[in-house]
Amino acid sequence: MKTSSPTVAPDPDDPAYRLVTFRYAGEQEYDGVLALLHTVTDKDRHSGDLTPHLMHRRIDGSWSITYRLRADHRASYQLYPFRGAAPGTSRADWLRVLDGAVPDPHGADGLLLPARDGRHPSSVLSLPDAPAQPYVRRREDVARGRTTAHEVDGRRVDVHLPPGEGPLEAVAVLLDGEMWGGVLSVGDTFDNLTADGAIPRAAALLVHTMGPRRPDDLSCNPDFVDLLADRLLPWAQCEFGTPLDPARTVVAGQSAGGLTAAFAAFRRPDRFGNALSQSGSFWWPDETEFDEGSEWLTRQFAVAARREARFYLEVGLQEWMLLAQNRHLRDVLVARGYDVEYREFNGGHDYACWRGGLADGLAHLLGAR
Repeated sequence: MKTSSPTVAPDPDDPAYRLVTFRYAGEQEYDGVLALLHTVTDKDRHSGDLTPHLMHRRIDGSWSITYRLRADHRASYQLYPFRGAAPGTSRADWLRVLDGAVPDPHGADGLLLPARDGRHPSSVLSLPDAPAQPYVRRREDVARGRTTAHEVDGRRVDVHLPPGEGPLEAVAVLLDGEMWGGVLSVGDTFDNLTADGAIPRAAALLVHTMGPRRPDDLSCNPDFVDLLADRLLPWAQCEFGTPLDPARTVVAGQSAGGLTAAFAAFRRPDRFGNALSQSGSFWWPDETEFDEGSEWLTRQFAVAARREARFYLEVGLQEWMLLAQNRHLRDVLVARGYDVEYREFNGGHDYACWRGGLADGLAHLLGAR
């Protein structure tokens, strides 16, 4: 099975866009190939129609599809060759697609995005104007820290410490730590940031939250946040000498984790003085947009006393279910006088985007003021 790189050409009608053509040439005969461009394909699946993402058969027997994308677009992507009828849009059909989709081994970015649960990795498309991600790749000339596994109050926590000797000046609590540590090797990002002086010497506490307790833990749960504040942080201070200063402590998360990071700064600003939220699920607990039952946390920030906390918020322009709610939270925080850095990237609900944004957020919140 062979795949080929996407080609990128100018859009003759608009210099802000590119025409991106993906190709697939397999060693076996297939009846079709589905392109999975993260969030872009997902949006049409939610609408019940994957037809716009079926590749076209070429004269030479290969398959291709062209997308018109803004020149700053970044996304992970895969290709799914199939026999028989095209896959449907039910949950069962989609899970089969995700299990069988494969990366483009010759992708332009040259860096695969690993996956969990035995699935294939994804390729990454980064168009010319996409934000730089200087801290993602492992650098051979940078000293590496060490990561060790621990259990705190029945929870798995991996701890990454910077290389060398010296006191720790900051601490970052990363939710979904099993993804960031074991899959995405975020320790390399911390080591790169430290080597460049973008952040001080910091410990990363990678809290595993992707198990069966996730829906309860990451839903503005005061007990979970108090566990992080009263058990995890004092434990890290005792074991590794991390500071307990909230101004030097960041809690970071994505999706429901982004919601929880902001809630941690709301509930426990005495411990979490910095919240890094990426694509936060601020619609919670009601997905009905602007319904009176939705956006609970934003409503709390609007009426409660102002906390001593800083925020780094980012969300993708392709995240049609989250964009309005993230903008709303930004507006409320700014109106209440909070220190807020807010960014929108041209991508989706995607670790290909989040891994660069995480580094930028850490540098903003922990770097030189």
